[in-house]
Order: sequence, then structure tokens, then C-alpha cells
Amino acid sequence: MNHRYLKIGYLSAAVCFTLTACASTHDDDEFSVVPQDPTEVPTTTQYGMERQSVLDYFSNALKGTTGEYGESVALPKEDIEAAKKYVWDIWATSVRRASGERLPTLSSHYKLDDWGDVTTPDANWKVPEGTMSIFYGSKGESPAAGYPLFLYLHGSGDDANNEWTTNLSWAQYYNDGPSAYFVPKSPQGGTGVRWFQPSKQEKWEQMLRQALSSGKIDPNKVYFMGISEGAYGSQRLASFYADYLAGAGPIAGGEFLKNCPPENLANIAFTLQTGALDESYGRALLTGKVNSELNDLEAAHPGYYVHNVELQAGKGHSCDYTKTTPWLVNYTRNATPKYVYWENFGMGDINGEPRRYRETFYNLQIVEPSDDRSDDMRRTAYEMTINGNTIDLTVNNVTLTETEPASLSTGTVNIGVAKAKTPATYGKIRVWLDNALVDLSQPVVVKVNGVEKFNGLVEPSTGDLVESCSLFYDPQRVFPASVEVSVN
Repeated sequence: MNHRYLKIGYLSAAVCFTLTACASTHDDDEFSVVPQDPTEVPTTTQYGMERQSVLDYFSNALKGTTGEYGESVALPKEDIEAAKKYVWDIWATSVRRASGERLPTLSSHYKLDDWGDVTTPDANWKVPEGTMSIFYGSKGESPAAGYPLFLYLHGSGDDANNEWTTNLSWAQYYNDGPSAYFVPKSPQGGTGVRWFQPSKQEKWEQMLRQALSSGKIDPNKVYFMGISEGAYGSQRLASFYADYLAGAGPIAGGEFLKNCPPENLANIAFTLQTGALDESYGRALLTGKVNSELNDLEAAHPGYYVHNVELQAGKGHSCDYTKTTPWLVNYTRNATPKYVYWENFGMGDINGEPRRYRETFYNLQIVEPSDDRSDDMRRTAYEMTINGNTIDLTVNNVTLTETEPASLSTGTVNIGVAKAKTPATYGKIRVWLDNALVDLSQPVVVKVNGVEKFNGLVEPSTGDLVESCSLFYDPQRVFPASVEVSVN
């Protein structure tokens, strides 16, 4: 897909922002590996947590070693909020000290008249198919809470560099400032452009960890978006990573719903803009289908499935891209909602990479799966509703069947998917808790498929703070308490 020509005329419009982009005059290695932080920090113990032991735990977690924080003690309720900040500050230090690929420093920018003129990336991150170049730029003065951040994915034209620079030009033009953009460039064009396989998931999680701990980004205003192949990628990623997002906005796409369960979009703002004449691969049909599905979900759960799906009349694949980010940037994430639906689907099975599943979503953690994950058309769905101090969990095994075949010039596609549900019979779930979800001073009841599994006081602990911080790497999800329950 080549939309470079589309910026002509638009970028000369009277849109006034302070426009900046990362300096690109440094060696790539400077952006790839950071040495250990030389700053000496005195050893301290606060809230029953010795700073160095927490640093050591986080350092091991960042290297892939997980487990229980072995020095956990009870946490007085009056210390919870201050202790959360203490733990998060240590986590941010650990991320800053960790070696490996780095997110460029957003504050070290120089002015550019046209982001599309970038020739040297701000960073280079390695993926199996080669080097993924990164642009990390901002426009406007930073809000007090930090910049809104857009992950912006390009299309699958043969010339990946042209696709990338076109996206950069559009990113600069969109009326969403002040904002920051993370724009990756695929190492390959054409069919080599894919954004959802595990090696890419690793990079998006790497970006989120570093951005959320930097203090430069508003953790409640992160958005995923993309055009064409980037739309497919961002629609899949929206269902996969909804718990980190305020919203998502694929453009000129329309993904098969088996690949991106719309049920997972509860609690985020979702917009999909597609040309009504964009028939290739069923894009217009699939856009209409996700709209009807989200309409039904919003009717069943008012206020949870905010969406703006539009088939642009008279437009083909080159539709109006400018509607997406100004709509999205108005929405703020609720990191601890009291209704969650999670169909835990795997992403991968492409370019030699197998499916990968997430083990966490909002405040839920899978301790033991409730299916063997051998068949992508058979999954587990977790639905959580919190009323007062009662947590109702419904855990179902879901079997998917593709439906509604439609004949197109590019072949026959199935635009629908039917789902048959049966109660899960095994598995374990850890439910993470704080006072935003329940009153921790009162007994908590947890039911699974209608059966009471826990009833009692949940004691906050330093171990839960440290472990949840490492698990979610999210300042809004440093949880002081948890309950583990079985499904059977």
C-alpha cells in the first residue's frame, strides 16, 4: 500500500503544533544498550521492604526469572498508597538500569518540518526477520500527566521505508496534539509485514514497560492504531492488549473476528474507519460485522463497549485517515474496571513463530490454564463482574466455528464466527485486588461458575505489591492483595 502521495496538500494546512522528533545523529549502539546506573542509592527499608531486595527481585524478573517475592510481610491498610509509590519507583529504577534495547529519550528532540523526511531512525530493535527501525517523536508541550502515546503501524507495501515515512507524515499532521508517537518500520515489505507474532509482541511489551516507567507518558492514554496491514495488526493487538489501552483505531482494515474477539474490547474506546468500497479481503464486510457485534455487546453491557465504526461512503482503500486520533485522544483508560471479558486467544502461527498466549488481563492472572491450547479454535473465556465485595467469575471453554461465507473477487471469506460455550472443569485463577475494586477492610466473596470459592478478609501484603508490579509493569496495577481460586 502506497499512500505517500496523500500527504500533498494536507501537510500545508494551517495546523499549528510544536513539532519535534528524536535526534538521529548518534550511533545506533547508543540507543541499544544502556550501562548499569552508576548512581549510588543508599539502602533503605520502608513499609517492610528492603530496597535492595526489591531491586534484586525486579532485576531477575526483567531477565525472565519469576517467582514469589520471598520477604513478604503484612501491609497496614493506611500504608498501601505510599507503599505502591515506593515499589513503583524501585521498578522504574530497575527498568532504567536493565541492559538491552532502549526506548529513545523522548525529551532529546530536534525540530523537523516534516517527520516524513526522517532518514535515520531514533533506535533499531532486532526481530527475527531483521532490524526494526523506530521513530519516537512528540508534538506540543507535555501535559502534566505525560503525553498520550500512539503505537502507529504501517501497511504492507513493497517498499517498507516508503510506508514508514508516509505514516510519519500523517502522524505529524493528525490533530491530536499534544501527543507522542512510536512508529516502527518493518524490516521487510510486502508479505514480510506482520505486527502480531510473538517476536513483535515482545517489542510492544518492551515499549510499554519502558514508556510507562519513563514518567514521560500518561499510562492511561495509550492507543494502538495502523493503516491497512497495520489496521489488521492493531485490531488484533487491541483485543490482545486491551488492558493497557485507552483505545484503538485501525484504519482501512477489517480483521476476521476469530483473530480479534470484540468481547475483549470492553472498557476501551474502539474506532474502525474503512472505505465502503474497500472490498478486497472482505474489509468492508468485516468492518460492518464488527460494528454489529459491538452494537450487540454495548446493548448487553451499556457503557462498556464505546465504539465508532464507520464505512466511509464513496471511499475505497484510501479513505479519510484524519478522523481516528482526534476521536481516540478524548478517551482515558480505566485500569481497574469492575466488568472484564477475556477470551484468551493465541497470536502467532506465522513466519515460523508459534502461537503465544497472555497469562494476565486487567486484574486476572491464569495460574493454570483451563484448556490445553492445542487448537486455536478452542479457547477459554473469563468473564468477571464485581458488585460490592462479591466477585463473580464465569469460566467457559469456547469452541469457535466460522460462519457467514461471502463471495468476493479475491475469494470466499467467512465474516462471522459462532461460539459454543461449556463451563470449564479445571484450572486456577489469581484475582488481584485493591480498594478501587473492593473494600479490603471487609470480607471478599469470590464465586466461580456460581460456586463460592472464597469468603473472608484478604490481607494486603508487600509480596503482592512487588509481584504485581513485576507482572503488570503498570503504575495503575500495583496490587496490594490477591486471591487464588480453582475452577473445578
